[in-house]
Amino acid sequence: MHTPTQPGPAPHAGSGTPHWTVGEATVHRIDETPLPPETGRWLLPGATADLVEQQEWLRPDFADQGVLRADSHSFAIRTGGLRVLVDTGIGNGKQRANPAWHDLDTPYLDRLTRAGFPPDSVDLVILTHLHTDHVGWNTHWSAAAGAWVPTFPRARHLTSRTEWDFWRGQEREMDEPRRQMFRDSVLPVADAGLLDPLDVPDDGLEIAPGLSLLPTPGHTPGHLAVRLHSAGATALITGDCVHHPVQLAHPGIGSCVDIDPARAEATRRALFSSLAGTDTLLLGTHFAPPTAGHVVRDADAYRLLPSAPRG
Repeated sequence: MHTPTQPGPAPHAGSGTPHWTVGEATVHRIDETPLPPETGRWLLPGATADLVEQQEWLRPDFADQGVLRADSHSFAIRTGGLRVLVDTGIGNGKQRANPAWHDLDTPYLDRLTRAGFPPDSVDLVILTHLHTDHVGWNTHWSAAAGAWVPTFPRARHLTSRTEWDFWRGQEREMDEPRRQMFRDSVLPVADAGLLDPLDVPDDGLEIAPGLSLLPTPGHTPGHLAVRLHSAGATALITGDCVHHPVQLAHPGIGSCVDIDPARAEATRRALFSSLAGTDTLLLGTHFAPPTAGHVVRDADAYRLLPSAPRG
């Protein structure tokens, strides 16, 4: 159980932050940056233009002329007096091999603050997995310290122990870009005593009332989804167990960076089957706006009925 560090301000009226109400909780989308059109072709090579065009429901929000649309954003949750951030994006000023992630300069922290989540008010940071575009704002550059320092100094940073142990075991075999990411975005949080790897059982782990971590392995060994339940309403944040809504129509389409493609596909199929026809709001960590929706069956697969945010 975790208690809030301090009350923190309420969201600024007229801030325009996209958000959804889930029972008595609120989920805000904190935009970082749209991802370039080349992202979809690289990330989901099986999602060819012809295949994408066959799914009319993807247009115009999730795809255009066969080209997938994708974003980098976080979800910030207000529930039970807690301020919770799910994934921290790419980050500013980070030296990255991917040109779309290299040396960004976005107003992410301003957007987070306008939504009512100034960095020192965040209680929990949930890292669905330890990939570069999910841990970047864990740290920011401090000229005074001459180092990358934690952005959320009062927050416990949660990830699965399976995830943490896997990457620590790969440390000597990491390529230099991934090693650099760990140096600037993961290890400073661990060294500050803020990283808390958790043992997450197969049926999930409740970390706060109504807030649970769910194992969704395949993309990485310890990948997590996040389930929010409040006053009879439920939402699920995907992380990268689902990258794009096209995967609902074709669950066999995997990511080029899935560590265990067969297990990733099995995870997607089980997830879609469990959500289809329910009231659970699915929130995609890389889904372009409107970002969220409900899973419905469509012939022998699925599609997403979009649910536009307020704000």
